[in-house]
Amino acid sequence: MRDLSLHILDIIQNSVAANASLIEISIHEDVEKDLLKITIKDNGKGMSKEFVKIATDPYTTSRTTRKVGLGIPLLKQNAERTGGSLSITSELGKGTILEATFIPSNIDCLSLGDIAGVIALTVSGNPLINFIYNHNINGNLYTFNTKEVKEILEGISIAEPSVCRYLKEMIQSNLEEIQIGTFGYKT
Repeated sequence: MRDLSLHILDIIQNSVAANASLIEISIHEDVEKDLLKITIKDNGKGMSKEFVKIATDPYTTSRTTRKVGLGIPLLKQNAERTGGSLSITSELGKGTILEATFIPSNIDCLSLGDIAGVIALTVSGNPLINFIYNHNINGNLYTFNTKEVKEILEGISIAEPSVCRYLKEMIQSNLEEIQIGTFGYKT
């Protein structure tokens, strides 16, 4: 995968396939600690302890259409290449938490990519699922909650293409604001 936002999209799709009604995406960037942490939590069907143990194996998948599952193994590989790690916690019937950590200064660390586009597209493509997206850059927090957005839209579908474009611009603008708040200038 070219960037971390595509990894996030892939993991979100796993949560959608697990029938989650709430998906929380959290990104924590800490320049001082040289840490980037991505956490994706859902309330989907969860995984057995046995499946969690083998979920990072590329020859493990819950899909019946193919015999390999590369999303989680590639994310783990990319995290470990930077000196980071990946962990999965899951409970059947309750959901899953995936946490990947990266060392951003490592030359092998992928860029975050178009996270605003991924969040907007995912939200618009799954209007019945509630999403919470938290992005923290050095203590400056931005939170996007589809429940609040749906209330503001007053009956206009979050899947409407014009809404998707607006959400991407809004998310991007807010991310730039928390970056400016961190560094005093736009990065």
